Amino acid sequence: MKPTENFSGKADMYSKSRPSYPNEYIDYLFSANHVDESCRIADIGSGTGILTRQLLERRVSVTGVEPNKDMRTKAEQNLRKFDLFTSINGSAEDTTLPENSVDLVIAAQAFHWFDKEKFKLECKRILKQERNVALVWNSRDSESPLIKENAEIFKKYCPSFYGFSGGIGENEEVFKQFFRNGQYEYKRFHYDLVMDYNGFLGRNLSASYSLKESDNDYKLFVEDISNLFEKYSYNGTIVMPNFTRSYLGYV
Repeated sequence: MKPTENFSGKADMYSKSRPSYPNEYIDYLFSANHVDESCRIADIGSGTGILTRQLLERRVSVTGVEPNKDMRTKAEQNLRKFDLFTSINGSAEDTTLPENSVDLVIAAQAFHWFDKEKFKLECKRILKQERNVALVWNSRDSESPLIKENAEIFKKYCPSFYGFSGGIGENEEVFKQFFRNGQYEYKRFHYDLVMDYNGFLGRNLSASYSLKESDNDYKLFVEDISNLFEKYSYNGTIVMPNFTRSYLGYV
């Protein structure tokens, strides 16, 4: 399966169960990049438009670039009321955006899918001079017993699971290679997620590597996820230890 097809059939669940980003991060993003209403942001690998919406709500122009038809269509449905939103069928390596047309490139929960060198070249092409690229993830806290057990369930049932966030850790060499002269600003924001059962199940099932209903072990997989929720939940809710990690710099 091509990477662009990993979320086919999961757009609705993804849209409903994936978390947004903390306001503290959005504030930082706008401040660090001097974003105002005259700016144009390109959200690359924009998915169903979760971060895109948060940017649009601050009255800034955002172009969502998304290669997966299901995800892109869901974003277009979710964001149709925003007149500053543009949707493009494009990829990280070929956005189709004009040269020197963008004030900020952002990739949320997506960089690990890209061809890093081709994406870097595309960023250089579409960005105005001395403008930043922002990479961001909502990441599970791997030190948490809940998260460790959650990972073990994925390892047990899901052959394409290589770790959360595509297996890219906080201080991987990939970031030094991507950003100009290996320099970037790293920020980490505490952002625990509180979910009910449906939210927790959806968060797990919306992962690219998660089993689908047609897979042989799907029922056993869901049963183990359900048992995990029962073990760690209290009064019908569960707290997933999470933080938002941000990388910002020139390319």
